[in-house]
Amino acid sequence: MTKVLVFLLFILMNTMLICNSQLSPSYYDDTCPNVLSTIRTSIRQAVSRERRMAASIIRLHFHDCFVQGCDASILLSEEAVPDSERTALQNNNSARGFEVIDDAKVEVEKVCPGVVSCADILAVAARDASVAVGGPSWTIKLGRRDSTTSSRSEAEDNLPRFTNSLQELIDNFDEKNLNVRDLVALSGAHTIGQAQCVTYRGRIYDNTSDIDAGFASTRQRGCPNTVGDGDKNLAPLDLVTPNSFDNNYFKNLVQKKGLIASDQILFSGQETDSIVNEYSNDPAIFKADFANAMVKMGDISPRTGDNGIIRRVCSILA
Repeated sequence: MTKVLVFLLFILMNTMLICNSQLSPSYYDDTCPNVLSTIRTSIRQAVSRERRMAASIIRLHFHDCFVQGCDASILLSEEAVPDSERTALQNNNSARGFEVIDDAKVEVEKVCPGVVSCADILAVAARDASVAVGGPSWTIKLGRRDSTTSSRSEAEDNLPRFTNSLQELIDNFDEKNLNVRDLVALSGAHTIGQAQCVTYRGRIYDNTSDIDAGFASTRQRGCPNTVGDGDKNLAPLDLVTPNSFDNNYFKNLVQKKGLIASDQILFSGQETDSIVNEYSNDPAIFKADFANAMVKMGDISPRTGDNGIIRRVCSILA
């Protein structure tokens, strides 16, 4: 039995190595040499129209990779598949930017039809969105294929929730081969973007919370303490520089001004405190770690070769 298990583990590891080895930064050099510049232009235009979109695109990539791997399954609409990830609790009425990826795909199809996957476009778009708001850049390995399926239940099981404890978050990331440092670095994406009242109401009205009193009072003005009243009202995750990718998110956590409980839990007298302190004091280290973590995240279970398709339209199976 032991020999069988060892053999199966050997096969699994080799399969993973083969899949990852098929991804390469130069994958489209011959088949679609202008793909990166085409995506970059499209994403820059989208972020120029709405700065918040940068956060939405990065989040979309994150939510894609944590479910079935980085396979563009989150982009499939309800009309395309009955089990769309878009309707999962963590995505419904909050995941956004689908039309931006669709638009980027249209532009890519003009220069090289049927060549570039939606999964690769989303991965590149996340990098370009980061750069557009002052965040880091990173080299993206390409060659992913698109999924033909989506899974609402898997999304609800795998995506983090704003009510998670630190250990639940650590375990969640560990299942994707992302370590504690990756968890803290990727959480730093919340230095841009906004959150709905329903996700932070419990924290700002919790009398037992260690939240900064002035910060809580400010946030309460736009988030009534009544379920259903103002649930979708938005507040910036970083009140100081909400549209710039910097390390203020971590400075906020140190000052007990984290908007969402699952953010503040990263600085609550536990093992992640030292990383938060490091990032709050050194933005260069944070940006470098964020870039490295995004590369690791982009390697989660990629579909390659015959294990996927190239969708001509990202939201449907075509």
